[in-house]
Amino acid sequence: MTEEKKEYLPEEIEARWYKFWLEKNYFKARVDKKKTPFTIVIPPPNVTGVLHMGHGLNNTIQDILIRYERMRGKEACWVPGTDHAGIATQTVVEKNLLKETGKNRDEIGREEFLKKVWAWREENGQTIIEQLKKIGASCDWDRTRFTMDNGLSLAVREVFVRLYEKGLIYRGNYIVNWCPRCTTALADDEVEYREHRDKLYYFKYPVKDSDEFAVVATTRPETMLGDTGVAVHPDDKRYKKLKNKKIILPLVNREIPLITDKIVDMEFGTGAVKVTPSHDPNDFDMGKRHNLEFISIMDEKGVLNKNVPALYQGMDRYKARQKVVEDMESAGLVAKIDDYRHSVGHCYRCDSVIEPYQSTQWFVKMKPLAAPAIKAVEKKHITFYPPRWEKVYLNWMNNIRDWCISRQIWWGHRIPVWYCEDCRREIVSRTTPEKCHGCKSTRLRQDEDVLDTWFSSWLWPFSTLGWPEKGEVLDYFYPTNVLVTDPGIIFFWVARMIMAGLEFMKEIPFRKVHLHGVVLDNQGRKMSKSLGNGIDPLEVVKVYGADALRYTMVVITPAGQNLLLSMDKFAIGKHFANKIFNASRYVLMNHKGEKIISSLDGLELDFSDRWILSKLNRLITAVHENIENYKFQDYALGFNEFFWHEFCDWYLEISKIGLYQSNDAVKSKTLSVLFHILLHAMKIFHPIMPFITEEIYQTLPNKDAESIMVSPFPGSNKTLIDHKIEEEMETGKRIVTSIRNLRVMLNIKPTQLVKIKFSTEDREKAKLVNKLEQYIKFLCHAEEIQAAGRSVQIKRSAVNVTDNIEIFIDLEGLVDIEKEKARLLQAAEKIRREIAETEKKLKNEDFVKKAKEEAVAKVRQQREKSLENLRLLERNISIM
Repeated sequence: MTEEKKEYLPEEIEARWYKFWLEKNYFKARVDKKKTPFTIVIPPPNVTGVLHMGHGLNNTIQDILIRYERMRGKEACWVPGTDHAGIATQTVVEKNLLKETGKNRDEIGREEFLKKVWAWREENGQTIIEQLKKIGASCDWDRTRFTMDNGLSLAVREVFVRLYEKGLIYRGNYIVNWCPRCTTALADDEVEYREHRDKLYYFKYPVKDSDEFAVVATTRPETMLGDTGVAVHPDDKRYKKLKNKKIILPLVNREIPLITDKIVDMEFGTGAVKVTPSHDPNDFDMGKRHNLEFISIMDEKGVLNKNVPALYQGMDRYKARQKVVEDMESAGLVAKIDDYRHSVGHCYRCDSVIEPYQSTQWFVKMKPLAAPAIKAVEKKHITFYPPRWEKVYLNWMNNIRDWCISRQIWWGHRIPVWYCEDCRREIVSRTTPEKCHGCKSTRLRQDEDVLDTWFSSWLWPFSTLGWPEKGEVLDYFYPTNVLVTDPGIIFFWVARMIMAGLEFMKEIPFRKVHLHGVVLDNQGRKMSKSLGNGIDPLEVVKVYGADALRYTMVVITPAGQNLLLSMDKFAIGKHFANKIFNASRYVLMNHKGEKIISSLDGLELDFSDRWILSKLNRLITAVHENIENYKFQDYALGFNEFFWHEFCDWYLEISKIGLYQSNDAVKSKTLSVLFHILLHAMKIFHPIMPFITEEIYQTLPNKDAESIMVSPFPGSNKTLIDHKIEEEMETGKRIVTSIRNLRVMLNIKPTQLVKIKFSTEDREKAKLVNKLEQYIKFLCHAEEIQAAGRSVQIKRSAVNVTDNIEIFIDLEGLVDIEKEKARLLQAAEKIRREIAETEKKLKNEDFVKKAKEEAVAKVRQQREKSLENLRLLERNISIM
């Protein structure tokens, strides 16, 4: 930072300081029993991913916490890493394979395909890690983990075996959420529901040996080909006469029973429902209760199979739907078709509509794991910020269902289960077995499926620290202190980590959970490739700088709420960075080698010094409170208010009184206070804007460490907080502002000196004016200030009023009084017209009743402001 630079150029310094921090190993965390550990594990971004604005917000918040605690003297450990992202990664590599060779994965085989995935990961897997460095993330990069590295793979097998041996992992044939495009099962919380406008079809099923029909309603006509029953409620009198009757399934000509079951909703449709046990979860349970036949009519890609009439075999589910409806209409078996709105599940990865599908899968029994995790939150061992998320968490946990953990893909942790081809024994093992534990056969076949990606992620807080091995790193850094994440994965990840921590570590994985908002575009839409509304964080860094990105995202994001973002908003951060840069440059330019006293004890501090030190220490108190309560917007806004509006707008201006005089002692004292404020300000704001604060810190004559990163974070000196001085200064600021407003109103040139008189009957206010005289005189460019004592009318002057103090400026010789009087008369007339317009609006009942409350309030405020301005103008006209 030099005097010649008049603008902050982030690209010149960011790479330099990040390299410096890395070389000095400031990010590295070590086991140090003399220090308190502070640990965060990064929500591992997908290995396929590139940095997006959600990462920008999430990792800025984590870095704020890590830098803050590091400066407070804690052993701050931020564990980075990436997730193998089973379905997403496999999809990317499959697309590349098809594009490059024209082959799919089945054609090259599992082993060869996995080699290609690992090769892709080696080439691209570090992309997002390098991008995180660009925004200043101070992770301990030596601890970078991957959910499929050797240590985590060992942890996954250990957990699977323990849960299996405990009876909490089981294999069963159930209805699962199936994605026909990804050709895999999905857990309940991997299904995203959206409202669809569909058709509700009413089909007539003939009753055997009768002219009657049972009319059933469905949104999925193609599944009727797998119906094995029709169900009604046992109390539904409409169907009493059909008891024990057989139904003829149209298009298939299969006899199916009419059954009664209390699960049937008599109010839905006609009260009769088709039962397809292999393609609906409720029908599956009904089929089990009534011993119905289970007929699966689709393959894993949603194509109708050999279990349907030949006419429909090989059809996609949607083509089959259309054909079934056509054929039912031709047969005269469609009673009616209604428009229907309902919620439909979609794959969270590819957005395909989910198909309920009967399949053999692996599951985890969740209720035994959920019970202690519920208690941990209820007893406040874990706290959510904002607190409203606790209710959401508990509601889900109290209604938790078993977790389907098997996936029909190749990329991921393969299920550690082997089957003996000779005796059919099932072997679950931590290591790959060489022979059957029963018959000793070596003909073993491993389960083809892999585990859900989240099965490795739920172990992240302790597996990344070395578990299942015990060691000092795990003992020292676990449990972690806080988890910072998006509320969208509270069920996928947060809840499961709490369960895993309590089950395998017998301790909660983190004490606090901060759930920040979602980054949306300016229209409130999610950012996505398809909408083309995304913002590239690296482009923001290139145009505005990393500090501007970090500051902007924090300052416009209310705690726990979504933020609306557009590229131009990052100018907020750039402007603030320039303000910090130029204010610091001004202070440094005024230091010509004078002695700077680091400790202000013993210095003769004047009123303005005591005021700014009081404001500084009040800010420090607030910063600690805001960070500890995850109110990062309040932290940023509070600093902005102090630095820009208190320090720059007022104290820097006042400091010129001391800087521009010949008294060396006063100048040294003034510079000492300025550098004290600057040093503390840079430290206070380092966690949010690390680069510019390091750049400025390194130039300060009173810096106290090799780097701002390892310098102590300021503590508040409560003895320096003086409420009375702050109130008095606020009065002084209003006086100065009133005088400046008068100068502007009367077109008094900035270079013209003015004579000012004060009139007040309040003795304390009169004393205060005398106390602040040198500041008022300097800041208002006044040559003379007099106190009139009581309320007077001073002719040939201009007047303003604040805090029961009348302020007069003598206009003789300053302006053409008659000309200014005429101009003010015109201005007053204009304001009267404006007041008349607003009053007309407020008398309009339609406007007051129909307009938004804020709009009416705005018009009322406008009228009050206009009346105030009019009173001021009329007063001035009367005494000119």
